[in-house]
Amino acid sequence: MIVGILKEIKAEENRVSMTPAGVEVMKHAGHQVLVEKGAGLGSGFHDEDYIQAGGEIVDGPEAVYARSGMVMHVKEPLPPEYGLMREGQIVFTYLHLAANEVLTQALIKSKSVCIAYETIQKTDRSLPLLTPMSEVAGRMAIQQGAKYLEMAGGGAGVLLGGVPGVDPGTVLIIGGGIVGVNAAKMACGLGAKVYLLDMSLDRLRYLSDVMPPNCFLLMSTPAMVRKLVQRADVVVGAVLIPGTKAPKLVTRDMLPTMKPGAVLVDVAIDQGGCFETSRATTHSDPIYIVDKVVHYCVANMPGAVAKTSTMALTNATLPYAREIATKGWKRAVSENREIRLGANVVNGQVTYQGVAEAFGLECTDVLSLV
Repeated sequence: MIVGILKEIKAEENRVSMTPAGVEVMKHAGHQVLVEKGAGLGSGFHDEDYIQAGGEIVDGPEAVYARSGMVMHVKEPLPPEYGLMREGQIVFTYLHLAANEVLTQALIKSKSVCIAYETIQKTDRSLPLLTPMSEVAGRMAIQQGAKYLEMAGGGAGVLLGGVPGVDPGTVLIIGGGIVGVNAAKMACGLGAKVYLLDMSLDRLRYLSDVMPPNCFLLMSTPAMVRKLVQRADVVVGAVLIPGTKAPKLVTRDMLPTMKPGAVLVDVAIDQGGCFETSRATTHSDPIYIVDKVVHYCVANMPGAVAKTSTMALTNATLPYAREIATKGWKRAVSENREIRLGANVVNGQVTYQGVAEAFGLECTDVLSLV
């Protein structure tokens, strides 16, 4: 199969969907790889690196879409690309459709085969293609929270780790999944007092055995969230329900109860955000203030550390990309349940329940389209 690696066009997105090492693996598997000119520069990979790995450099997205049986992105297709997708073409990328009706309708209209990184799921319910970026985003959430807690960033002027004789800052993390655990590790490492909330007792029991003593594990309830946001200097929203909109866990009426200059970091913004006052921001304009509370809601946080993120993402996506390209989407979907769960929109039909429910659309069993 001809596989196309597109240059990202989302604002300040420096990642690329495949490293030169990944291109070499695809080439050895018998596939031709087209790489849009300059696609890897933001991650430190030059066109010559891709050529040496066996890729072909092409000018512009039009040529990539026109020649490829499967195109790969990091972020979702944007409006200039809607008309380039064609019927039966595989689009393999992060999609986050439940928070984007315009994109969903464009993909339906294109009749392409849209497989989302974020809904590929293993039998243990883990999300293998979301995990590496969740690890990055969780760790970055604390870096950014600490940064914007400084007065120059609009924050209260609190050092998260404190110093001898001065209390450390307090961090509230809502959600004990991959993002939440990585955020908690970073915050605990700085010396902050960390509250980590989750709704699963089994998860809390496990985390109590592995987290450091300055991490306090509590059951997540609306009452507990209301109580702890009043103490927190940084609040990290780390709740994800695969393929559906994030729940609104911090409401507008909670903000006046928070400390002036506290920071909200919404890692779930790709799925609509888990704070009621969240709206997507960018790396060049990352924050805004509501009721004296700083909001950081950058929708592609890992794009700021593109070298790390690109290598981590390729490590995770490559086996799936190779299987889809080798088998074709129909056989891959039929034989691999994980890939089947990644199918969101196929041949003009919504095939993922969470996306269908978000917009009141009918959900079609993808196996009926094979």
